[in-house]
Amino acid sequence: MQTRLLTQSDVLACVSMQEAITAVESAFRDYALGQASMPPKIYLDVPGSGDFRAMPACIGNKAGIKWVSVHPQNPKQHNLPTVMATLILNDAHNAHPLAIMDATMLTAFRTGAAAAVSSKYLAMKNPNRLGIIGCGVQGRHLVDAHRVLFPEIEVLVADSNSAAAAAFATRMQARVVSMQEAAGADILCTATPSYVPIVKRAWLASDVHINAMGADAQGKQELESGILQNACIFVDDTGQAHHSGEVNVPLSQGIISAEQALATLGEVIAGKRLPPDRPCVSVFDSTGLAIQDIAIAQIVLHAAEQKKIGQQIDFLS
Repeated sequence: MQTRLLTQSDVLACVSMQEAITAVESAFRDYALGQASMPPKIYLDVPGSGDFRAMPACIGNKAGIKWVSVHPQNPKQHNLPTVMATLILNDAHNAHPLAIMDATMLTAFRTGAAAAVSSKYLAMKNPNRLGIIGCGVQGRHLVDAHRVLFPEIEVLVADSNSAAAAAFATRMQARVVSMQEAAGADILCTATPSYVPIVKRAWLASDVHINAMGADAQGKQELESGILQNACIFVDDTGQAHHSGEVNVPLSQGIISAEQALATLGEVIAGKRLPPDRPCVSVFDSTGLAIQDIAIAQIVLHAAEQKKIGQQIDFLS
């Protein structure tokens, strides 16, 4: 039996952002309805370098695991991406490995898609301005995903590195602004690795929706804790968010209670919870879910089979 090997360019040839958004939305719904299984991600710290994360999940007749690394010094020290990932996709019934694929860009796609789905369900109707704080690779996919759902939205970008912000704005046809102005948009996406809050409560409009995408490890925090005290909070997964999401620091300091961060985006999509009662500040705390990766990986594999993309190898021979 053959296993399909797919490179990063193969993966990019087999999925669009629209398809990623549809897959991620369905994955959220399936998980909320108990139709997908996913244990918490496992962290392996490498002191002085970064960490690895093992992310398994099963949706329908496909199971898989993503092995992803976050090494912040990679671009400067090794000319490698900060985030790299590989995914193994199996037949859930007989365990045969159907595909092994690069998941670096798959990770970026599904993270951008998750934020866009969040904005679809939690943000105000017909938003006019999208603020992006953090002008890295992930920021580009946040813009791409939101433009699928909100084609006319104006994009405001900010970064502590002015050169990075300028290059990002040129590439993405956006406007460089201060962090304060970006935070004043209708939808704000934060995509930084910060351990110190960079968004202040005083900067926010009364009806803003925030996609907090950067905090994905214990101790990380992008938003002032006061923002969360009175916000409508939605998480992607309660266990992961409480351990390593945007809510992890305010929870550990007793600034918010666990009960304030129990609602999930999947429950809203599935109709089990109501969206925020506007006007209010709403926050989506995204830690990244394996179900998202497996959902998109299924699309990639199907397209690769149809287009005859990738190499095939028999690991059992």
